[in-house]
Amino acid sequence: MNTEKLKGHILILIANILFAINMPISKYLLPSHVQPEALTIMRMSSACLLFWLTSLFIKREKVTMKDLGLLFICALCGVGINQGLFIVGLNRTSPVDASIIATGVPIFVMLLAAIILKEPITKMKAFGVLLGCCGGISLILASTHATGQASSLEGNLMIIVSGFVYSIYLVLSKPLSLRYSAVTMMKWMFLFSTLVLLPFTWQHVPGTPAFHREAFDMKEIGAICFVLIGATFIPYLLIPMSLKRIRPTTVSMYNYIQPIIASLIAVMVGQDTFSLQKVLSAALVFVGVYLVTQSKSRADMEKEKAA
Repeated sequence: MNTEKLKGHILILIANILFAINMPISKYLLPSHVQPEALTIMRMSSACLLFWLTSLFIKREKVTMKDLGLLFICALCGVGINQGLFIVGLNRTSPVDASIIATGVPIFVMLLAAIILKEPITKMKAFGVLLGCCGGISLILASTHATGQASSLEGNLMIIVSGFVYSIYLVLSKPLSLRYSAVTMMKWMFLFSTLVLLPFTWQHVPGTPAFHREAFDMKEIGAICFVLIGATFIPYLLIPMSLKRIRPTTVSMYNYIQPIIASLIAVMVGQDTFSLQKVLSAALVFVGVYLVTQSKSRADMEKEKAA
């Protein structure tokens, strides 16, 4: 594995660690501390501001009108619809259901990449995705405890659609990541998302309970700050940087890392314990990621034909 590909793997690993930490924190905030609609627009607008401020310190890139249109679609799929449905859906379902449904993302990406990018679905890649999916679900079920958190069909459907549109984003944004910097892509994507969602969500922000306490609760404020920066600005900066270096299906496979991180956090804080099932499940995930990484890409197959 060359240095650039290794960087891509490290970047997407960090992004998914942050996403994994975000799951319990967002569940803690919703809805008693922050309404889901308010948290969604706060994420969009704060990331928009941070990316545009960051863009002032890097070389300006001219984006064509055609690519702006593609960025608008990516904004809806990767940020607006994806995060909006995820936050609202998470409020209406359990973290366990949301985590299990999220394991479908690499399958969506593999199929979409084959259709849109003409990436081959090799036996090794398909087996790797299936293995990772089995490992992820097994790990989630091994960590499931009765928490009294109800699930609803509506909430689960929202999480499914959220995962599907995010898969579309990963595939469509691959060519853009090769032409533009991560900051350029994200500043436009979050601007478009903010403008689209603002009319439907802004009215929920003034009524946010966390802003009306007699004294600020630092736990609440810290959780909100993490969601806005640690779970939005930073990972969305890292994703296109990773896509520039590795394939969309490989990027999506790191979704399976999230339940592993969540399980490790639960063990560290004394909420869970290690078991043989969890160790074997994690091993399945890592083997699955490895197989997808080693599977042949479209470029590899074209080189073999030309040889």
